[in-house]
Amino acid sequence: MREAMIVMLKLGAPPLLVALGVGLVVSLLQAITQINEATLAFVPKAIALGLVLVLLGPFMLATLTDYTHQLFDRLIAVGGS
Repeated sequence: MREAMIVMLKLGAPPLLVALGVGLVVSLLQAITQINEATLAFVPKAIALGLVLVLLGPFMLATLTDYTHQLFDRLIAVGGS
């Protein structure tokens, strides 16, 4: 269970932190310029998340694949088929 939580944090933290950072910057710019446009908040976050997923996709896939292999190996070692 502990390892599952660590894998979840490895996979979820980078996109969430990027969305948080971009949202904070966009909110600050909207407060400074007094432009309250909903798409102005959504589009930069969507672009940033897309870039993060493209850049970190191979790492995320490798992490999840390694965890899945370890999980199946443990199931076999315990006696599952």
